[in-house]
Amino acid sequence: MQISKQIVSKFPARAAAAFCLITAGGLSYQANFPPFFSESSVSQGVLRSSRAICTIVITVADYKYSLYGLSKDCDEYRHLLSEVHLRSAKRLLELCEINKGFYVKAGQFVSSLRQVPKEYSLTLSLLQDQVVPCDFKFIKEVIVNNLGQDLSEIFTWFKEQPIAAASIGQVHHAMLKDHQEVAIKVQYPGLEKKMKLDTRIMYFLSEFVAWFFPEYRFRWLVSEFTEAVSLELDFVQEARNSETIANNFKNNKFVRVPHIFWDFTTKQVLTMQFCRGHKVDDVEFLNGMKINPEKVAKLLLEVFAEMIFVHGFLHGDPHPGNILVSTEGQGGFSLVLLDHGICKKLDEEFRLGYCQLWKALILSDSKKIQHLAERFGVGKYYRYLPIIFSGRTIDSKSGLEKGMLVEEQKKLKQDLKTLTMEDISSFMESLPSDFLIIMRTDELLRSAVSKLGASKWVRLQTYGKYASLGLSPKLNPCSDLKFVSVYTRLVGNIEYIHLRLVIGVTNMVVWMEKLKRCLIKFRAKMSAAGKGMLNSLLQLQLQLQSAGYVKYADS
Repeated sequence: MQISKQIVSKFPARAAAAFCLITAGGLSYQANFPPFFSESSVSQGVLRSSRAICTIVITVADYKYSLYGLSKDCDEYRHLLSEVHLRSAKRLLELCEINKGFYVKAGQFVSSLRQVPKEYSLTLSLLQDQVVPCDFKFIKEVIVNNLGQDLSEIFTWFKEQPIAAASIGQVHHAMLKDHQEVAIKVQYPGLEKKMKLDTRIMYFLSEFVAWFFPEYRFRWLVSEFTEAVSLELDFVQEARNSETIANNFKNNKFVRVPHIFWDFTTKQVLTMQFCRGHKVDDVEFLNGMKINPEKVAKLLLEVFAEMIFVHGFLHGDPHPGNILVSTEGQGGFSLVLLDHGICKKLDEEFRLGYCQLWKALILSDSKKIQHLAERFGVGKYYRYLPIIFSGRTIDSKSGLEKGMLVEEQKKLKQDLKTLTMEDISSFMESLPSDFLIIMRTDELLRSAVSKLGASKWVRLQTYGKYASLGLSPKLNPCSDLKFVSVYTRLVGNIEYIHLRLVIGVTNMVVWMEKLKRCLIKFRAKMSAAGKGMLNSLLQLQLQLQSAGYVKYADS
């Protein structure tokens, strides 16, 4: 309250206007409730909305008050900004935990983005495993209403305790009458109605924040979240996505996608084949089963690289709970892909452009990167694309398989200090929707691959390899004119061979470095073993001398 009073005294006109805007917004949402909302649902909606509005108002006040009068270039400002970020993130965490539902989903969504301050991503990541299951009587009601039969008429047995719970639904284990084990994903009741209200409030709050802080524009984030959630609420579409991915990987023996049982699938109930496995980043399980975590990381990257660069159809939510490692399959394991709610068909022109971008990143072609950045609508920020995707500066002199040089790191640190929140907002607003889902997917993959102990080069090599496959003339017929077609294929083949050659040479360099390190270790071990043997012989000689066998020992 003290903070609010001081803010009002410093910004009286804006604070008064904000109060009026909030009040009017709240009344308009109540007035626009459709008739299917009961009195209790209306009161719950108002309560949830009021909590959200209060949290954001307090957060805005905290930023304004705590940073008032400070220069953005001073160390004190940066230190206080980090503290305010952390306080605000904790407030949002508490809001998500209390409001549940889409607020939890929104918190999880934000935590997976690299573009938000680390205080937010780290704090909100606590939401990943904090979903409380819904009472089974409500779940049973959804199943019966959707399938039109009692559970006993469809299933031999049905476990009431869910095997997994998420923000929009939970999964139960059961067996059909024909003795097939299934997993049944059931949507929480009344979720679509709540989504409409919650996302409206989120849009309103993003506009409110942007009004106070014009450089902090998050409408793009709310739009992406709303689109993702809308896709997840339609289980029929999720089932279709699942079959598309299954078909794309039908010849890959290392990838499994659960079979869909369409007779028992509706918009709110999804019945699929039950698959056993452990989370993809469960290193303890992998080591216990003698499965090499680095091989799992490599396969994981290959699967998603093939989706992005070759198929152009992407599973956009690869967090560890959605990807299992099964002990079945060639080589002793396979990946099981679950939860296909957030899937995206990439625009073909975008897919080719993204392949070209990775080709330019691998070849360190700065002019091509700048040209492609302009095509993507972020030409002003082209210098940062290599940093985002490959962890190297655009004019880096170090090898692709190595990190940045110390001098490059220092220069980058200085360059990043000049970036403002306005730059970040402008960059994110300019990106195509396809780019945003790839960036989020890539961040989730990086996290899993890091836990599995794979090097950064494995990711760069894999993406480079599949980008070259995505540009293969076999995949991209360009013209019906014979001369143009032959010329295009010739150029495409040359570029394809060039890119694969660069990746191959870099692989050889990486392999030679590993061999060198192994030889150095081996030499050190042999040296230590030799010294140990010499010491043993000297000790033996001393023992023989003390025992009176000096002449025998000398001879």
